Amino acid sequence: QVQLVESGGRLVQPGDSLRVSCKASGRTFSRDAMGWFRQAPGKEREFVAVHRWSNSYVYYADYADSVKGRFTISRDHAQNTVYLQMNSLKPEDTAVYYCAVKSGRYASSWASVLEYDYWGQGTQVTVSS
Repeated sequence: QVQLVESGGRLVQPGDSLRVSCKASGRTFSRDAMGWFRQAPGKEREFVAVHRWSNSYVYYADYADSVKGRFTISRDHAQNTVYLQMNSLKPEDTAVYYCAVKSGRYASSWASVLEYDYWGQGTQVTVSS
C-alpha cells in the first residue's frame, strides 16, 4: 500500500526559506516521478515542481513559472523522500502543499493533476508578516 506523508509546513515571513518533505512508503519509487502541487483557498490545485526519471537513472526537474528560480525539488532515493526547498517566499505562496507520485517515466503533461496516481494529505505553508 503506497503512502505519502508530507511534513515541514509552517508559518513563515515573506523572504524566508522553508523546506518541506514527503516520505513515500509501500514500494520503491526510483523509476517514478515525484512531484509537488499546491492549493490555495478557493483555488484549484496547481503544479509546482516534479522530479522525474528519464533513463539510465538520469533525472530531470521541471518547475512552474511562478516558482522557477526560487524553489528546488530534490530526492533522496535511499530514503524514498522528495524535498521542496522554497526560498524568497511570498504571501502568494501560501497554500496546502501536496506530494504526488506518477508511476513510470511518461506523461502527457507533468503539470496535470490527472496524471498522478498517489497523493499525500498535504502540509500547510503560510507566508505572512
